[in-house]
Amino acid sequence: MNRNLIVSFFILLSSCLYSSEESGGEIICAADKTDRYFDLLRAKSFALVSNQTSLIADVHLVDSLLSSGIRPVRIFTPEHGFRGNVQAGELIDNSVDSKTGIPIVSLYGSHKQPTDEEMQDIELIVFDLQDVGVRFYTYISTLHYVMEACARNGVDLLILDRPNPNGDYIDGPIREEKHISFVGMHPIPVLHAMSIGEYGKMIIGENWLLEKGEFELQVITCENYSHQKKYVPPVLPSPNLPNYQAIRLYPSLCFFEGTKVSIGRGTDFPFQVYGAPEFDTTQFSFTPESRPGASLNPKFMGVKCGGVDLRNEKVDPPEFGQLNLEWIIDAYNRFQDKENFFTNYFESLAGTDSLRKQIESGLTSQEIRESWKSGLEEFKTIRTKYLLYD
Repeated sequence: MNRNLIVSFFILLSSCLYSSEESGGEIICAADKTDRYFDLLRAKSFALVSNQTSLIADVHLVDSLLSSGIRPVRIFTPEHGFRGNVQAGELIDNSVDSKTGIPIVSLYGSHKQPTDEEMQDIELIVFDLQDVGVRFYTYISTLHYVMEACARNGVDLLILDRPNPNGDYIDGPIREEKHISFVGMHPIPVLHAMSIGEYGKMIIGENWLLEKGEFELQVITCENYSHQKKYVPPVLPSPNLPNYQAIRLYPSLCFFEGTKVSIGRGTDFPFQVYGAPEFDTTQFSFTPESRPGASLNPKFMGVKCGGVDLRNEKVDPPEFGQLNLEWIIDAYNRFQDKENFFTNYFESLAGTDSLRKQIESGLTSQEIRESWKSGLEEFKTIRTKYLLYD
């Protein structure tokens, strides 16, 4: 527990304490358990951190609240916007939701954290986003900044937990301190195998908050979920993760975002292929095009790329269960101008400069993985303190 931060952990545990019989049932997300928090919200002035993944069954959380006579003061929204139709990295202006008339505040770009003024008239923030369990997927960074604002202003935080679709394995290099960024806020591996509620507990417990104020963290858990249980999100978490295949390949293929190779942005199958114009086009090819809301100016727009099609790659155990480095090693070996294969962004994604150097020096994927072992074992030990699920 943070000695300098007075935080009360009030974990609202669901009725299932995970007997084998209960864990075999259908996964129920925390948002669906309205009896656990609707009455609380009726008595509070509150804001939401929400986007298109914030559902109760198939109805948006905001619409469900309004139909029950519960109205949030404002909505904070992360990268990709409230309706989830903004491409990665695109700046989002503050606005008013046309459907509900509720003010929307973007937590992206230069305004990643709620201001004191935006926190003045609220007692509680409700956080409900579908994360994908990867360090460089920015929803956990948004969670960190929201928690900073809560600590500074004495505003409580309620997390409506959702399963992690990549929650069945821990892998990748640990982020080093000199590579801290919005895609690498904390010293964790690429895949942490935690739900967003568990991760919120870790942020506090590991003293990662700079603000030292007092607030209460509450987590409503999912029912019938375990980290080894397959979970397919019912709504795409962002425009370029259109299906379960892309979500599972994302941890391995996102490294290509820091290279001169495309991962299919601007196609019907982003994060399910990789390629470049100089690669052989006889076996497989794709041509990126502008796609509003997903990839307005994708890498190699209008240029035919050869590459590798991973749409039929098996992405569940036992065939799958670790980061695949073979793909980026293969692309590096194919690429002619090796000195310019990597961009500066690669080290931000990797969280270390070691991975780039290891690939450049010709190490095998197994040799690279060996260098991660001690860091992963240490993280696994820390992680157990914050788990809410079997």
